[in-house]
Amino acid sequence: MEDFKKKMNADMNDKEIVFSKSIKAGKRIYYLDVKKNRKDEMFLAITESKKVVMGEGDDSQVSFEKHKIFLYKEDFQKFMAGLTEALNFINHNDMNDYISRLNEEADIKREQEALAEEAKEDKLENEIKIDIDF
Repeated sequence: MEDFKKKMNADMNDKEIVFSKSIKAGKRIYYLDVKKNRKDEMFLAITESKKVVMGEGDDSQVSFEKHKIFLYKEDFQKFMAGLTEALNFINHNDMNDYISRLNEEADIKREQEALAEEAKEDKLENEIKIDIDF
């Protein structure tokens, strides 16, 4: 039992929060907690908390699903480089997708205009023209 108490105290000391920032994003909340371990070394704990509703009406139960990532100082640069690369990839591809959709919409509009022009020309060609002088 005493070992358990020592372990609990060690765990509690290992999780001293020195800075905290929460980011609300829809049904999710992200927590960025700077913590100190027993050696007074700081690290970042990232927690995603997602609200989960089970059931409907009066029978509904609300719970929170949590996921944690611990990021240590020696990994910050590599993590940030990877995160930046991933975000740039997403932003670049989103922009390319957006440009592709605009180009496709413009192509469709040009095709519709060309078809309308052809239909107009066909209509004029099929008209009977009578030139009568009095």
